[in-house]
Amino acid sequence: MNRTRPTVADIRANKGVRQMTMVYVRELDEARACAEAGIDVLSIEQPYWTPAMRDAAGDCFVQVGLPYGRLATTDDYLRAAHDALLSGGDCCYCAASTDVIARLSAEGVPIVGHVGLIPARRTWTGGFRAVGRTLETARLVWNGVRALEDAGAFAAEIEVVPAEITAEIAKRTSLVLFSMGAGTGADAQYLFAEDILGYTPGHRPRHAKVYRDFAAEYARLQRERVAAFSEFRDDVESGGYPEPKHLVAVDPDVRDRFVELLDGGR
Repeated sequence: MNRTRPTVADIRANKGVRQMTMVYVRELDEARACAEAGIDVLSIEQPYWTPAMRDAAGDCFVQVGLPYGRLATTDDYLRAAHDALLSGGDCCYCAASTDVIARLSAEGVPIVGHVGLIPARRTWTGGFRAVGRTLETARLVWNGVRALEDAGAFAAEIEVVPAEITAEIAKRTSLVLFSMGAGTGADAQYLFAEDILGYTPGHRPRHAKVYRDFAAEYARLQRERVAAFSEFRDDVESGGYPEPKHLVAVDPDVRDRFVELLDGGR
């Protein structure tokens, strides 16, 4: 690779300068492909985050997602965050309270928060729906941004917020805003690899854009798997497998002497 892996300072320096790209990945091949394609930021959740993922991510800046709901105390988050950074993560995503975020930030952990539609807290804003279409909910998003600033976060995912609201917030915050369906007023555009590649299970969100039809390819591969396994079964049942070329040969003299040894009871 001919790029240099960016730092938090580099990501911040891009705010208001250019639109960055961000992709959520789970697979090593997806991370490798993003690195080769020149994607700026990868989002990888624990437990998918591994040393192999760091290698696959190449020069991409990596946000490691701390598993909300599986971590409970501030100490849990601290341990998980330091583990993520020690294994090569560049920052951590945290959907916990601003008290937890403030504690992590105080220890020098670069934190990305979340405003707008927060899936883990969607019950408070009416489920999987846009947030910020009313004055009350737009203020809720803004207050969330200010709270993250005060807690020491350097960035925030802003999800399914009207583009005009996002643009006005972006002008007034130091946070780097990663937009998931929230418009180009933010600083980066964020999609899941499964949406980009077209294999999203179940409902595909409105903001997703599909660039390839991997679902059809995966279905074709599954049919080929079934066919290959069926042919293997048929081969075994008919005696077509194994063939001599699949077996280890032995000198006939060795075989005969071995039979004598067995028949002699020794």
